[in-house]
Amino acid sequence: MKTMIRTAVTAAALAAVTAACTSSTGGTRNPPPVRADLGAVRLVAYSSCDDLLAGLREQAVKNVSPYGFGGAMPMALARDARASVPEGKSAPEHSTTNVHEAGVDEPDLVKTDGNRVITVSDGTLRIIDTATRKITASLKLTEHDGPGIPSDLLLSGDRALVLMRGGDIMYKTARPIGPPSDTRYVVVDLSGEPKVLSTIKPQGSYVDARMVGSTVRLVTRSQPDVTFPEPKGEATEAERLKANQAAVRQAPAEAWLPKIEITDASGAVTKSTVPCERVSHPADYTGTSMLTVHTIDLAEGVTAAGTDPIVLAADGDIVYGTGQSLYVASNPRWWFPVRPMPIDEPPPPATTPPATASAPADSAPTDSTPADSPVAPAEEPTPTDPSVAVSPPTGTATPAPDEPSTATPAPDVPSASASDDPATPSSAEPSPLPTPTAPPEETEVHRFDITAPGAPVYVASGKVPGRLLNQYSLSEHDGHLRIATTRDPGDGEGSSSAVYVLKADTMAKVGEVGGLGKGERIYSVRFIGPIGYCVTFRQVDPLYTLDLRDPAAPKVTGELKITGYSAYLHPGAEGRLIGIGQEASEKGRTLGTQVSLFDVSDPTGPRRLSRLFQKDSGSGAEWDPHAFLYWPKTGLTVIPLTQREESGALVLKIEDSGVQKLGLIKHPTQRQEGGYAYQPGIQRSLIIGDSLWTLSYEGVQVNDLTTLAAQSWIPLR
Repeated sequence: MKTMIRTAVTAAALAAVTAACTSSTGGTRNPPPVRADLGAVRLVAYSSCDDLLAGLREQAVKNVSPYGFGGAMPMALARDARASVPEGKSAPEHSTTNVHEAGVDEPDLVKTDGNRVITVSDGTLRIIDTATRKITASLKLTEHDGPGIPSDLLLSGDRALVLMRGGDIMYKTARPIGPPSDTRYVVVDLSGEPKVLSTIKPQGSYVDARMVGSTVRLVTRSQPDVTFPEPKGEATEAERLKANQAAVRQAPAEAWLPKIEITDASGAVTKSTVPCERVSHPADYTGTSMLTVHTIDLAEGVTAAGTDPIVLAADGDIVYGTGQSLYVASNPRWWFPVRPMPIDEPPPPATTPPATASAPADSAPTDSTPADSPVAPAEEPTPTDPSVAVSPPTGTATPAPDEPSTATPAPDVPSASASDDPATPSSAEPSPLPTPTAPPEETEVHRFDITAPGAPVYVASGKVPGRLLNQYSLSEHDGHLRIATTRDPGDGEGSSSAVYVLKADTMAKVGEVGGLGKGERIYSVRFIGPIGYCVTFRQVDPLYTLDLRDPAAPKVTGELKITGYSAYLHPGAEGRLIGIGQEASEKGRTLGTQVSLFDVSDPTGPRRLSRLFQKDSGSGAEWDPHAFLYWPKTGLTVIPLTQREESGALVLKIEDSGVQKLGLIKHPTQRQEGGYAYQPGIQRSLIIGDSLWTLSYEGVQVNDLTTLAAQSWIPLR
């Protein structure tokens, strides 16, 4: 019986609920921060393979359960569209992937250099010529037909890196479900007919990647390959635990050392194992998880050094990168006491279900309620209410709505709490098991220096209380790392959020500000230079503004309470902040997508200038910032929108004082066998020249950027 991991809660729908700004506002130079003690966690290299084996065995024995590794597993949680033109090559002005930090690219479903649009779906890479609007080449990357494994792209010149995500360790149970792990990183040459240059198969599952220039750093997570004995039919938990501990004590070093397989263009295969001297560990670690950081320079391809891997004996599920640093964070585990019976797995977070039909392209819901009013509808509206009202004339600001209608709540992170008391051991047990206690709710963060070519260099590690929302809860600025977390004792009432400031070179805490949103949790975070914005929510949405100019004394300077919440915050024009989220009733029940425009020019008094409301709808931009397009040149903004009777891309114009709806782009209705018809959901949007391109699972559509008239349809299936 291979390593067993009990099924834990997942929250993929909130993989990327928010995104933070990459620009920096002015301000005086920060005074020298006051040093304060916090768990600065040093990573230590093993002195030898014997040292490595002894240490990993010792820690893993402490953390193995009667059911294998992971009585609880870590949860894997998800700027503007800058104009870009390739150097030395004529190409139309175009948008790029909406990323966390300027100059740090992130993997996504689609990439463009203005002349080409490259996508990957169903295991096939396709290249679309933007001039002819035709697929000019395709390359199949999987052996089987039908839907392929999830894949993302990075693009540098004429090289693409396809990141194919296989089965993840957190989905395994005593009897693994789904296909075996097939994580692969594929380097493709696009200079002519596309061809595979190399394929990297790392041991473990893909976490995330970042690219600076042409250099990509990829983070993979794996577990020890320990074979546990099949339990006897009447074995007690204590007996199972003892047998599993014995298996761990007998496991060789190779069980922990990650393996890598590289296939070159000729088909030659090279297999290797990360050597012991390239493995480090924190002072406090479990021995049940290994993080590997791979490095690939797409300009050079995979060289004799392979992926130049380094390994940490640590957990990690969130990656954040700047031009100089790579951070890997490990959220606290969703804790459940180990029990003989499997944990019931909650259903995955559902997207906001469609509801009533949307407004025509020239209308938007409005009312007379002030935009910053915290008042929600006194009574719950019903689905039979009018869905929208007529919008003001073109060019006027759209006021906030007051009459939203009921919709199913937007995706949320499932709460985790302890189950019933652990089963009582029988009298035949050699010794009783101790009562499980919840581990501390802490987030560990490791920082690496990536300024030099090759593998990252470890700098320092630190811990903060609480749990991150996603990578946008992290922000490096002026030699400091800001971290926003929520602590939840599990009673549903005592949760609270805070922002911690750590010195980047030591990862020691120098300041903190807490008490944000008591009884609530963080829904979005945005750091803009020395200013921070944090949204918490339970029934109302406090938008906090934070002054972070003095790292040793961060403070809350302003607060705006309104109904609903913003799940994604994006900088607009000077002194403006855009929020994408959900309106909600007084009781916190979500009612539909709202786009808010905030005036944050005065940090002590943030206010909402305007909002546009789409009743009974949801948007993928709430949890996936890559789905959000903002074109500062004109204020054009595009987000996916899902409603009951139609789906599409909502096109808006966000100006200095208001939000205006321009239209809804829809892809052609698709029909399947049996006559079933459906509207493809739009996932991404791009601006290329004077056209707006949108991508769905079924194909790519091109619309005129000014009139939104359809110009071309390019099927992908």
